[in-house]
Amino acid sequence: MSGGWDRLTPEGQRFFAEIEKLKEQQVFVGFQAGQVADDRGVDMAQIAMFNELGTSTAPSRPFLRMSVDENEDKIISTCGRELESLKSGGTAETILRRVGALGVRLVQEKIGSGSFEPNAESTIRKKGSDKPLIDTGRMRQSVKYVIKRRGES
Repeated sequence: MSGGWDRLTPEGQRFFAEIEKLKEQQVFVGFQAGQVADDRGVDMAQIAMFNELGTSTAPSRPFLRMSVDENEDKIISTCGRELESLKSGGTAETILRRVGALGVRLVQEKIGSGSFEPNAESTIRKKGSDKPLIDTGRMRQSVKYVIKRRGES
């Protein structure tokens, strides 16, 4: 090593090792393929996509994008605080888990409280509510996070 890196304290070496681990991983928040939504075998990721983007018969209700867009400052400040935790013994894994949990919470909150176009009359009759994205609560409960190596799909 050159430039003083060979004189790092053990704490400094651990800090930079954790930074390297963070660089190698990423957190995905949303719906994982294969989560069956109902007895018809419909995939929860598909239902979420149809709601997020809309269809030819239903408007877009972009709860995923809004969760990020409306909470950008909160996400950035949380990431900054979490990075600071590395100085006092925090780990990359803990940071990734906390950021993932924050993302899940933000998406779940948006599903529950977002102001979206009301359900169609036929949907209201079927489920008894004009509140979009909320029926059984299964979609909100299905929001998860996964940690993967960069480049891994």
